Amino acid sequence: MAEKPLVSITIVTFNSARYIERCLEFVFKQDYPQIEIIVVDNHSSDATQAVLQRFASRIRVIYNPENTGFAAAQNQAIALSGGSWVLTLNPDVRLSPTFVSSMVAAGELDPKVGAVAGKLLIMNEDFSIPEQSIFDSTGLYFTPNLRHFDRGNHTPDRGQYDHFEYVFGCTGAAALYRRSMIENISIGGEFFDSDFFAYREDADVAWRSQLLGWKCIYTPRAVAWHVRRVLPSRRRSLPAAINMHSVKNRWLMRIKNMTGDLYRRHWLAITLRDCVVIGACLLFEWSSLRAFVLVLAGWSRTWAKRREIMRKRCVSDLELARWFAWKPSGVPLRPAELAAASCLFAGDTQNANC
Repeated sequence: MAEKPLVSITIVTFNSARYIERCLEFVFKQDYPQIEIIVVDNHSSDATQAVLQRFASRIRVIYNPENTGFAAAQNQAIALSGGSWVLTLNPDVRLSPTFVSSMVAAGELDPKVGAVAGKLLIMNEDFSIPEQSIFDSTGLYFTPNLRHFDRGNHTPDRGQYDHFEYVFGCTGAAALYRRSMIENISIGGEFFDSDFFAYREDADVAWRSQLLGWKCIYTPRAVAWHVRRVLPSRRRSLPAAINMHSVKNRWLMRIKNMTGDLYRRHWLAITLRDCVVIGACLLFEWSSLRAFVLVLAGWSRTWAKRREIMRKRCVSDLELARWFAWKPSGVPLRPAELAAASCLFAGDTQNANC
């Protein structure tokens, strides 16, 4: 039997003392045999570093002298990793014991699969699992006005996402990325755009990977639980810095990835949403006005990234446009792929059809 590929689990911590120990405990319980764990701490001021030191013999830890942001710290961890697959993991995520093995199995179904999304459910702050299963994410989708959401977020799990399918992308809270895709879509040596600092960097990666011809597959067999605190509905209670980065990154993502055909199809919806965002910043959220200053200050750098992305683009306008819809979208696996998935997860090695 061929040896399983190495999976690198990369975690970024920032004042994550209340979560990281339990997160790591569930990582250690994985049934997958080939795992390395790399943690980058972004200059935590709570007890995070003391917790990490207790696991020094089982993980590799880098302590940054300042908070470089989620995106840059993940890039730092990925650069130090050696796995054929990289699982980016938030400290506030609890993995089921078969999560990594199920994610890798799904990714190996097709060499053009560059990312894998699992079934993420909402978890309580104390890491306990609620009695009723409520979705956190089953992959990302984009609407025609360029908003992005998690499929199924805050809806009950009634089996509606219990099938394999291709999706636009996956949330960075627990996303599996193929090393060859990371290398292919990185711009200037960066997988996640460090100009984002934090928030929306996973959606930017998803859009860029679609432009460059990679697929993202969703598997319901990989189950995890997530304590999600950043939601559009909670915007007024979020730190001003997070909201500012959210506004900034919305424009950075569009400058880099928007195509002419997509804009022509949805220009009215896009323009109306732009007016809402700009108006809210001018009237209520003044602290987010700095986002526009930062976008203009980095214009030439962002435009250079766009030129590189468009130079490498290899999908048609029609293929890209199908992903931008008002309702959560997914593309079913082809019959042969579905049969392979069924055989793989059933462990049926005796069936001649497998």
